[in-house]
Amino acid sequence: MKSPAPRSDVLDKGPFRWSDFFLRWEFIMALLLVGIVILGTVISPYFLDIWTLSDATFNFSEKAIIALPMALLILTREIDLSVAAIIALASLAMGLCAGLGYGPWTLAAVGLIVGLLCGVFNGVLVTKVGLPSIVVTIGTMSLFRGLAQVVMGDQAITTYPAGFSTLGQGYLIKWPPIAYSFGIFLILAAIFAVVLHRTATGRRLFAIGNNPTAAQFSGIPVDRMKLVLFSLTGMMAGLASFLLTSRIGSTRSNIALGWELDIITMVILGGVSIAGGVGSIAGVVLAVFVLGLATLALSLINVPGIVISVLMGLLLITSIAAPILIRRVMGYRS
Repeated sequence: MKSPAPRSDVLDKGPFRWSDFFLRWEFIMALLLVGIVILGTVISPYFLDIWTLSDATFNFSEKAIIALPMALLILTREIDLSVAAIIALASLAMGLCAGLGYGPWTLAAVGLIVGLLCGVFNGVLVTKVGLPSIVVTIGTMSLFRGLAQVVMGDQAITTYPAGFSTLGQGYLIKWPPIAYSFGIFLILAAIFAVVLHRTATGRRLFAIGNNPTAAQFSGIPVDRMKLVLFSLTGMMAGLASFLLTSRIGSTRSNIALGWELDIITMVILGGVSIAGGVGSIAGVVLAVFVLGLATLALSLINVPGIVISVLMGLLLITSIAAPILIRRVMGYRS
């Protein structure tokens, strides 16, 4: 009687090594997060106050929402530098519609539609025309922001309908206090995690990131999937625009200026490789909390914003370099 053939999944897995676990990007980010919480608790008695933490989520939730689809884009070797400009254009469209008397939900739909159209425009130029995404989105970053500046100039739109500020400033749960924007981020993070790590679509995205040509020859619709990702990123930028405009209650042409770098930092710090094919939603979520809580801790002791930016840059470089250096040292010792 023939013995059963060994299972391929058992053969593929080598012996478990604790060093592999401790060098996982998510583990390093979790340790960093714990360190920041301890440091924040030491330097300020207000750091762990539930309302302080809740208020801090307002400052990063909109960026975090965009970081989720941006992670999928970078995973497939693409990028979108126009997301902050999409926020400005969508906010302008909502402001103009508010002036015509439309209600909050119509404004939300307008923001999503404008963001979606901008994302489709980027995606078509990349997948159908064949232009590099970094070049396309640098151009559309200037185009979208420029349109907002031409229409608005130095003026601001501050007249919005009653109830418009509810989602931007309100709480999904009163206790513990969870803001609508933060709740939306958590729900979206769970959905993105399931799609990327538990579905065939996620496996296709990893395949595209590892080798787009091989993925194309294996029957994966590479261009179609990238077009969907650009469209999704634009739509999430439209959602972030609605939440941000609702929170601050005004529209200016410089709204969300510089956010694209903060969002990309969240993704890269979360372990998504700029070369494609490597990354996880868990890592991105941890990076969001690391950056958000580190900024909160420094703000509580009145550290200037420019110094916080310098420290965040050093944190990003250190977090990227540390695993590489550790692996090299361990490699030399083995």
